[in-house]
Amino acid sequence: MNSKGKYLVLFLILILSFSIISASFAYTGTGFSHDIPFSKYSSQSNSDILNKYNNTDCHSEIKGICTYVADGDTIDVEGVGRVRFVGVNTPERGVTAYICSKRFVQKFCLNKEVSLDVDDSKRNDRYGRTLAVVIVDGKNLNEMLLKEGLAEIMYIPPSEFYPYDWSSDSTTSSSYTSGSSSSNSGGSYSSSSFTSGSTVSAPYVGSANSHKFHYSTCKWGKKISDKNRVTFNSRSDAISQGYAPCKACQP
Repeated sequence: MNSKGKYLVLFLILILSFSIISASFAYTGTGFSHDIPFSKYSSQSNSDILNKYNNTDCHSEIKGICTYVADGDTIDVEGVGRVRFVGVNTPERGVTAYICSKRFVQKFCLNKEVSLDVDDSKRNDRYGRTLAVVIVDGKNLNEMLLKEGLAEIMYIPPSEFYPYDWSSDSTTSSSYTSGSSSSNSGGSYSSSSFTSGSTVSAPYVGSANSHKFHYSTCKWGKKISDKNRVTFNSRSDAISQGYAPCKACQP
């Protein structure tokens, strides 16, 4: 083999090696997937699905027509550009479940007006996409994806939104009383262990929807609506009633 041929072989080896290295470092996401077929939704109207959910507490800051759905957590909105659903992650392209999650979002968004509640704590991700809750007909589509099992939680602080509050299947409020009192770092409180919808000051607050509890000073606790707010005398009270601690304030 002459020198020209040797250089050609070496060049091809280098290209092959580079391709293998590039593939090994290619973005593969978190590996999240699911086995939900889109046929589950194809026979359901949008109203059938939307009626399962309560109106969102998120606020519409921007409205625009969705012109393209890239995947289950990324869309293009006219006048805004590319929007990344904050707090959630759907299967990546190439994964079988990718199609179902994408089509679910297309069903509610494509060529329709959507509203956005932009993350005030971090408006854009490192790719320049706008981070937001996508609102369709008054419902939180990010939350819907989680509850339908079409997405996983992807909480990356700082963020205005706490997706763990969206993941619970509980939709009813509860009310309990214990007549006990306790003292802790938050102060001394008596009477009820917790009361649904209460606005009385207490060391811990929780959401009847998510069954998560927080310090009363936690910014996520402060976002809980009055109708879903419950209060606790102590950490043990909250846990004994089936509530899990907030992962942000760690009560």
